[in-house]
Amino acid sequence: MAPVTHTPRLALGPVLYYWSRDDLLAFYESIADTPVDIVYLGETVCAKRRSLRLDDWLALGARLADAGKQVVLSSLALIEAESELKVLRRLCDNGRFLVEANDMAAVHMLAGKTEFVAGPFVNIYNQQTLAALARLGLRRWVMPVELSRDTLAAMQAQRPDSVETELFAFGRLPLALSARCFTARAHKLPKDDCQFRCLDYPDGMLLSTQDDARFLALNGIQTQSAQTYTLLHELDDIRRLGVDVLRISPQSRHTPAIIQAFSDVLHSRLDAAQAHADISRYMPAGPCDGYWAGRPGLGWGEPTGTVTHNPA
Repeated sequence: MAPVTHTPRLALGPVLYYWSRDDLLAFYESIADTPVDIVYLGETVCAKRRSLRLDDWLALGARLADAGKQVVLSSLALIEAESELKVLRRLCDNGRFLVEANDMAAVHMLAGKTEFVAGPFVNIYNQQTLAALARLGLRRWVMPVELSRDTLAAMQAQRPDSVETELFAFGRLPLALSARCFTARAHKLPKDDCQFRCLDYPDGMLLSTQDDARFLALNGIQTQSAQTYTLLHELDDIRRLGVDVLRISPQSRHTPAIIQAFSDVLHSRLDAAQAHADISRYMPAGPCDGYWAGRPGLGWGEPTGTVTHNPA
């Protein structure tokens, strides 16, 4: 087995939930002192969420850059109106920060003009797509969350030299987006008069089956896993695969502690099993890693390779 010599950088993904302006600003103030290297900023889920405007995100990015973070601006993953395209154009033309394109409209605006990141909502499923986007200016791609470790290994073997790989390594899985707002529907409200009910669910609304098993989390127009996807126990293998960046998806509480746990394992200050035990209490519906193993997504496999279904 090849020795483990590569140490990925840590990234904090964009906040996927609807938080108030004060909560967002306080959250990023706490992030400035964490060992995260890259911070993604912006709204990726719903254009109605306007706690911060683009100018606010730019100002926040400047403060985080002064704190030594690489800042990336993230775009919406589902564009539905001309007004949203106008904001996207401003985002792509910001002139300072790298942009994470989360749909092909953003890729089109950035292609041939400046380097960009392809987010997890861009369907990069094979080496041919990766190579085509690299010719357009792709600097880093985030592997779609439903792909497996074996698919990643194959992609890494033929990855263009100029492209970095980022892996979603912790957080509720962003599974799907819809034109319909599930949170509004749960409250018997129309999408156009949702009353911003997402503000009541800073980590999404848990959905259970009739057998009371936690199944999904509803986040406005986004569907997420109820379980928290974590690859903390797979970091040695991830390092051998040459992954450049590990993404931690923000949650409303304990994100700095989660970042610290990943950093401690990566730098051999803490055993992975102990770190997983330490942060397991921050996973309300338990862990999952099924997609990584090429199995059903809700499955959970221990480092030994034994895979079980997560009943939480």
